[in-house]
Amino acid sequence: MATLVCDDHPLVRSALALVLADIAAPPVLLASDFAEAWAIAEGRDDLELCVVDLHMPGMCPAEGLSGLKARVGDARIVVVTGSDDDADLVTALDLGIHGYVPKTVEPGVVEAALRLVIAGGRYLPDRVADLARGRERRAAVPIPTPEWSAIGPYGKLSQRHRDVLDQLARGRSNKEIARLLGLSPATVKTHLAHIFAALGASNRTEAAARARENGFV
Repeated sequence: MATLVCDDHPLVRSALALVLADIAAPPVLLASDFAEAWAIAEGRDDLELCVVDLHMPGMCPAEGLSGLKARVGDARIVVVTGSDDDADLVTALDLGIHGYVPKTVEPGVVEAALRLVIAGGRYLPDRVADLARGRERRAAVPIPTPEWSAIGPYGKLSQRHRDVLDQLARGRSNKEIARLLGLSPATVKTHLAHIFAALGASNRTEAAARARENGFV
């Protein structure tokens, strides 16, 4: 089992690593940006926890976090960030994170939040929890079914996304999809992350089911 810490500030990265060394499964792996975190995740199948910042050089939060989620399987993800932007909160919530910890909290709160997530819980501070509840209430209100191309926060799915989704709904594995469409497995994972976010799906089964429900396949 392993834990991944991703933050572009060395001091923050080291501080989080020290906390996790006492409470999480070793080893604690370190990354300084999303690209490095992706590379580490692609080389391991034993990640249990990822603790990640949102704003790091080289990639926007939505792309970086969705790509990481696609690569870490069932690992639990905790965002530890200095951002208080609602757009960042929405991005993280849409991707099904397990914790959102502002960097402004006391160190003891960070450790308690991480312990809660490791134990199987979810940590959201009051403001984030209120936003999540508001989004859940709005989602529960019946609305007309939109055109397929307009579903989800990413708007219209590209043709390549549709091709990948079609193969997913047919039960193809990532390797099979990559071979059939002439893509790398890493690119397939990235496309799936965008598809999951667009459909509000948390896994392959949900994405395939929603594709069928909407008459895409």
